[in-house]
Amino acid sequence: MIKGLLRFIVAIIFILSGFVKAVDLVGFSFKMEEYFEPSVFNMPFFVKFALPLSIFVVVLELLLGFMLLLKLKLKFTLSALIALCVFFGFLTFYSAYFNVVTDCGCFGDAIKFTPWESFIKDIVLLVALVILFLLYRKEFQKGELEQTKSNNKFKSVALGIFSGIMIFIMAQGIMNEPIIDFRDYKIGTDLKAEKEKIAKNPSEYKTFYSLKNSKTSEIVKVNQDDYINQTKYWEEGSPWKIEEGKNESVLVKQGYKSEIAKFKIEDPTGIDLTSEIITAPKAILVFSYHPKEVSQDLLQKVEAKVNTDKTAVIYGVSTIPDTFKTIKNAMMDGTAIKTIARSNPFVLILEKGKIVDKQPAKNYID
Repeated sequence: MIKGLLRFIVAIIFILSGFVKAVDLVGFSFKMEEYFEPSVFNMPFFVKFALPLSIFVVVLELLLGFMLLLKLKLKFTLSALIALCVFFGFLTFYSAYFNVVTDCGCFGDAIKFTPWESFIKDIVLLVALVILFLLYRKEFQKGELEQTKSNNKFKSVALGIFSGIMIFIMAQGIMNEPIIDFRDYKIGTDLKAEKEKIAKNPSEYKTFYSLKNSKTSEIVKVNQDDYINQTKYWEEGSPWKIEEGKNESVLVKQGYKSEIAKFKIEDPTGIDLTSEIITAPKAILVFSYHPKEVSQDLLQKVEAKVNTDKTAVIYGVSTIPDTFKTIKNAMMDGTAIKTIARSNPFVLILEKGKIVDKQPAKNYID
């Protein structure tokens, strides 16, 4: 009874974890790209394979989770899940210890974990899997024999149906938009209202200085208020010196959390266009997070289509100032663009700041 319940809980966790990533594989691939950046594992060659690797990881997680639920090939399933947990445990520990990837994307955009929370989750799952392996070890051979005689066919059919559904969901997310949108930029989101909530309840940060005593070599961390109030740290002749490049900005009060905080669009000269865009009766934004990789023919067709709407404020938003030829260029942080756009290029339509439509550019022009 207990081992059956534990097996069910662990299986559901893996299935849910795989599902929320499966609906938005492109988003998960962006997270994978972060691990290949120079500041993390420095494997830029693998960036181009982020999407195939994401598909492989999610398929593995889903299939193994469902196989555990069905008690199908239990010894192999548990062994593979233990190996998967060890791998993810290493990644999350590395992220947490070195503070490099602040969100592992374990549950996509549905549930956000800090790196240390992700690591603890992986350790708990690993312990649970090891316990299951020990509890079921006497049944491995017996269980395989029973399956060949009774319900093995039913379990195989169930696994096939489950796989088919997941393949459809993953394909939909890659070619169009996620079937279920867990992001802050879902259709119906009022960007203007979100901006107002953020302004009313902002997060507060304090700078912590790393100070080294030139006489004793002692190093201390001092927040900005204590640094100002205690003259011994900065008065003339003080042995305490600020260590360059080692200061930290620390969150001391969590305000209203929303990805919309990163929605800031500027023209190529640095003028903020955000207010104009979210207050306009209608705005059409064409996003590109990798402008140098965009098909010029596709871009030309998208620009021609948006230019037919004479009532809208229109901007092409990318990471460089000259991506678009017939519409006004604007700029935005590449990571922030990826939070909005799951294809390159991508079209977002606002009405008085509310998202009323969004779709890949190739769908928009059809």
